Amino acid sequence: MSQAASAPGVMRRFFAGDLWHSFTRSPTAMVAAAIALICIISATFANVLAPHHPFDLATLELADSRLPPAWLPEGRATYLLGTDDQGRDILSALMYGARISLLVGFASVLVSMVVGVALGLLSGYVGGKTDGFLMRVCDVMLSFPAILVALLIDGIGRALFPQSHDALAYAVLILAISLTGWVPYARTVRGSAMVERQKEYVQAARVIGVAPLRIMRRHVLPNVMGPVMVLATLQVATAILIEATLSFLGVGVPPTSPSLGTLIRVGNDFLFSGEWWITVFPGAMLVLIALSVNLLGDWLRDALNPNLR
Repeated sequence: MSQAASAPGVMRRFFAGDLWHSFTRSPTAMVAAAIALICIISATFANVLAPHHPFDLATLELADSRLPPAWLPEGRATYLLGTDDQGRDILSALMYGARISLLVGFASVLVSMVVGVALGLLSGYVGGKTDGFLMRVCDVMLSFPAILVALLIDGIGRALFPQSHDALAYAVLILAISLTGWVPYARTVRGSAMVERQKEYVQAARVIGVAPLRIMRRHVLPNVMGPVMVLATLQVATAILIEATLSFLGVGVPPTSPSLGTLIRVGNDFLFSGEWWITVFPGAMLVLIALSVNLLGDWLRDALNPNLR
């Protein structure tokens, strides 16, 4: 009964809090949130909202290939944004492609956040040689460009598992993006944990004999999650762009389930032959997703900064 009653109370406090007030006073954040929400909903429910199934070979008509958008001459209302060289509906392909890009982006950020937060907490709270070793590992990882590391890991994974199915290919891609993605979380959490461990509530927990792991999990972690959430929001856009880059280079998701990067690569072959819509619309979709998420991250960073309130 108390748990059921507490849910409305939590929502009431949220809508009465500073974060919601800041959100409703920021037109940029509201527009960015609306665009991101539309993209996420259309990608999540693509199998319901999409007018066609672009990757079902039984439904494709080669006679309908390279049709322009519906508002241009020779365009058809059934293909609002036109079709590609295989007769696939561009609008439907965008929905299905965005689903894959968002899935890889969110999954890689989640893996990076879990690993980075855990190592950052350990480094900042324990200190000493452990801190020194983990920070040197971070320095080494930062010395390599993220896209090159992702290319290396993806290439090694494909060489070790040449006959891998789609699920394993996605796992390799997520690992490739996450390998360098955890470093910013570790460095951010380490700095915050070093400050928190000197505060009186942590010292009091130590005096009464609370285990270090419990102190990190119950006391330090909740107080360092603000910067982590801001960083995670910004990293989602970065992860999506890295996945699109890898797919554009032909080493991303499997060709049977193309993402936005793959659609851009396919359309790039027809960009200067008149069929501009095949690559422009996937590129615009990618820009909309990345820009909206980045704008939300910028707003969240300002909203959680006490110096700007």
